[in-house]
Amino acid sequence: MTTSKRDYYDVLGVARSASNEEIRKAFRKLALEYHPDRNKSSSAAERFKEINEAYQVLIDPEERTKYDTFGHAGVGQNGSARGFDGFEGFGGFGDIFDAFFGGSSGQSTTSPLRGSDLRATITIDFERAVFGGEEEIEVRRTEVCHNCRGNKAEPGTSIDRCNDCQGSGEVRRNQQHIFGQFTQVTPCRSCRGEGTIYTTACSNCRGAGNESRTRRLVVAIPPGMESGAQIRLTGEGEAGVNGGPAGDIYVAVRIRRHDQFRREGNHIIYFQSLNIAQAALGISISVPTLDGESELSIPKGSQTGDVIRLKGKGVPFLNNNRRKGDQLVTLIVETPTSLTEEQRELLERLSESLGSATSAGKDQGWLDRLNNILGQG
Repeated sequence: MTTSKRDYYDVLGVARSASNEEIRKAFRKLALEYHPDRNKSSSAAERFKEINEAYQVLIDPEERTKYDTFGHAGVGQNGSARGFDGFEGFGGFGDIFDAFFGGSSGQSTTSPLRGSDLRATITIDFERAVFGGEEEIEVRRTEVCHNCRGNKAEPGTSIDRCNDCQGSGEVRRNQQHIFGQFTQVTPCRSCRGEGTIYTTACSNCRGAGNESRTRRLVVAIPPGMESGAQIRLTGEGEAGVNGGPAGDIYVAVRIRRHDQFRREGNHIIYFQSLNIAQAALGISISVPTLDGESELSIPKGSQTGDVIRLKGKGVPFLNNNRRKGDQLVTLIVETPTSLTEEQRELLERLSESLGSATSAGKDQGWLDRLNNILGQG
């Protein structure tokens, strides 16, 4: 029997907005609790596999974006599609090593790390989505400190290599565990794993190396944008650590409703009202389009629900702006609810004429006159 996969955020017990660091902490805690070598329950191995699968997807920015957009279907049949049996390709092994031995599997604490991705939402006008253009968003993000340029020391003060770790940021020692002898690598306590020691911390970031700042960024909207789509701003996310690259910003786009037009795919839907005489006689009128006014010929005998197509007056195709959809004008024939005496008389005579099948020319005269009177009203 096939069972549905649990939500990866629920598996790790984190919110959907969780940062990479929060995801790592949750993973370490659960991996330590359910590792089969420590937890002898019958369900531990399966639970441990589930935890690893969730971590592999959520810690990878691209895989996480696919999962947030498409769910389990977006990351393949087996979650992240990375191996598990025998720990082949086990990207989270370093975190499990940390959990058991309090050290590192070999990755230096001073290694460059990519910054976290951010998410934002903008709401744009209907016309902006159709024709494209630029919009501004305001984001608050972590950036490299402008004062110390990320080295954490006050400019002009000394920065020395740590004598205890000789600048590596790590201290190594051999230890015996149940799996055999391992070389335990731990961050140097003297320099906190940085490899350098400074005498005076930066006055702006207080030794953090980064600062939080609010920025206004320009988002380029391509023609034909659809509501719910995402735009990625590469390198505009959180600053990286130890010289690592910055993350990205994923901007979700929402589109305001238009007071005249409705969109269906690449077509524009517009409703045009007619009086009964205009529908019966036919008429040439001007209708609004996204490109301005356009002439529309209403054929004789038009009915409510009839659709007239204005070629090329719709929305550009997102990946081919040379192609456009159409504007579909749906006709609505309105029956008057209040009539003047003259209008009532003309309609009664028309009704009698149609009932007695009098000449078409005579009907046409009454219709013309009625059309003029309704138009004036």
